[in-house]
Formats: sequence, C-alpha cells, structure tokens
Amino acid sequence: MNSASRLNSGSGIESRPDPRLLSIVVPFYNEEEVIPHLRRRLSEFLPRLPCPAELVLVNDGSRDSTLKALQEWAACDPHITVISLSRNFGHQAAATAGLDYVQGDAGVLMDADLQDPPEVILEMLAEYRRGYDVVYAQRNGRTGESLAKRGAAWLFYRLMHLGGYHNLPADTGDFRLISTPCLQALRSMRETHRFIRGMVSWVGFPQTAVRFKRPPRVAGKTKYGLGRMLWLAWAGALSFSPMPLRVVFGLGVIVAAATVGIGIYAVGSMLLHYYVVRGWTSIMFTLCLIGSFNLIGLSMVGEYVAKIFEEVKGRPLYIIDPVRSRNLKADDEPVAAEVFGSSSVPSRPGK
Repeated sequence: MNSASRLNSGSGIESRPDPRLLSIVVPFYNEEEVIPHLRRRLSEFLPRLPCPAELVLVNDGSRDSTLKALQEWAACDPHITVISLSRNFGHQAAATAGLDYVQGDAGVLMDADLQDPPEVILEMLAEYRRGYDVVYAQRNGRTGESLAKRGAAWLFYRLMHLGGYHNLPADTGDFRLISTPCLQALRSMRETHRFIRGMVSWVGFPQTAVRFKRPPRVAGKTKYGLGRMLWLAWAGALSFSPMPLRVVFGLGVIVAAATVGIGIYAVGSMLLHYYVVRGWTSIMFTLCLIGSFNLIGLSMVGEYVAKIFEEVKGRPLYIIDPVRSRNLKADDEPVAAEVFGSSSVPSRPGK
C-alpha cells in the first residue's frame, strides 16, 4: 500500500488506488440479439474507466450464433478473451469459468442483457478505492418486469433468509465487483452446486452495496424464468443450510401432535358414545398424514444424498472447448486437468 493510502476513519478498511487491470466477466447463453447492443454500450463505456480493462466473455454452449458473434468481437480486440464451454453447464458454472480466468486486480461479474448497466461499475470502483473487497449492485426498482417475476424475486430472498442464510443481501443478483483476495478465496470453493452470490457473502471480506434501478432487457427473452429462479433458490437453500431438514423435523413434531389430538378425540368419542364409524376416520386421516410426511422427509433426505453423490464424483465444473475459444494466452493455459475445469483452480500468472 503506498503512502497515499489511508485508513478510512471508523471503518477498519484501507483506501487504495484503482486496480491496475479490471476484468469484466460476461456469461452468454443464446444471446445473439443482445451482443450488438452490448458491444456498442461497452465500446462507449470502457474509455470512461479510470483503469485498463479486459473482457472475459463466456459462451455457455449457445445454440444460436452467439459464439460466432463473440469470436468476431474478440478478433477486433486482443483485450477480449472468449471462453467457449463444450456444452451448456448453466449460468453459475459459466460465471465460475470466467472468474477463474480473469487477469485483473478486481473482477466484475455482469449479465449480457444490459439489465446490469455498465455505468454502475464506476460507482463500484469508487467503493473499491475506499477499501471494500466486494461491491454488489442492489436493485431499488425493476423496470419492465412482470408482477409475477418481481414477486418471485421478492420471495426468493425472503425464503433464503427464512432458510437460515441471513448474510445474503436482499434484491441483489450476481452483478458485483470482487477484489483479488476475495476472488482467490472464491476460487478455492469448487463445490458442484454453485450459488455464487451466496458464496461471495460467505467468504466474508468488507462488502458494501451500490443502489441502482434495473432497466428492462435490451433485446431477446430472459433465460431465467420463474422455474429457474425457484430452482436456484432451492439449490442455494440446500447448499448453504440444513434448514430444509429442520423444517421437516418441525413438520414431524406437528404431525405427532396432530396424531395425539386424533387419538384423544377417538378415545373421547368412544367414552361419550358418539356415533362414529369406529376407527375409519382417524385411521385414514392418520395414514394419509403420516404417509405424506414420510414422502416429504424421504425426498428431502434424498436431495441431500444426491448432492453428496454428485460432489464425491469430482466431475469438472465446466469443460472448455479450446478450439472455439479465443485469445486464451499461451502462458495462461492451465495444465490438462485444469483446462477441463477440474476441482483444482487454474493457475494465474503473478497471482
């Protein structure tokens, strides 16, 4: 830290200069309609940055002409790296691939559809200079999204908090700046089922937010519908908390209490000579209740066992297609196992 650095009063963090190189990671999946808009917007924005920047563009097995457009873009600029995955591994795996290959002192992860405005990066850099290692973009509005989508997003974060993950900032996506120390910690976490925004919160380091109003998609259709959002919430809950099992335990207690109540009712009915078809109601109700609870409990445990099974196989998080990737530098290529995104982390020169 140079002499210009100072300790921000009362914050416990040290100020620092702009990164020597800023890496911007953008995953793509079937975004051919978006690329011209993104390319024009970034071409206008990057000269405004107070530091040099590189673009790490990750093609997540797109089936349209996304890869061709990215290759043409990279052919015009040596500061653009295109990483093409061998198939669609999912947004979180594609984002991981991009973050594994950044060269900068800080990396920014953003979506391709321009719902994450590049201009917000300037505010992120201001917080980075103050000393924060993670600066996440927190939405204070969602323009152009349906009521169902906004409601699902609202419910997503509240369910995660109820699930026991209280450190996850509400109304934030993966759009954030991550410094090298935090990025190195994040790279050491190679679990198969990834929930990057939760992982970044878990590793700690000084973190803060910048607020922005999220604009609508510039083109194309969202690849993250309600179903995928709910699946991401489910994956995050299972990956970060045993709370679902505890919920099942709570349901078991409720079922047990209900069963005791039914037993008291049955005995009381017999003693008071109420007319009932003896045993039928209580038996059927109890059987249905306990049977349903057993199925829910077994399914929940099965989910955890399945995740353990997938983890112990040790399969790569992603597989890079080196033939279709562009501008991967010779001294930057990991060894054979790492090219396929194994549990080991790609080595970074000078890191």
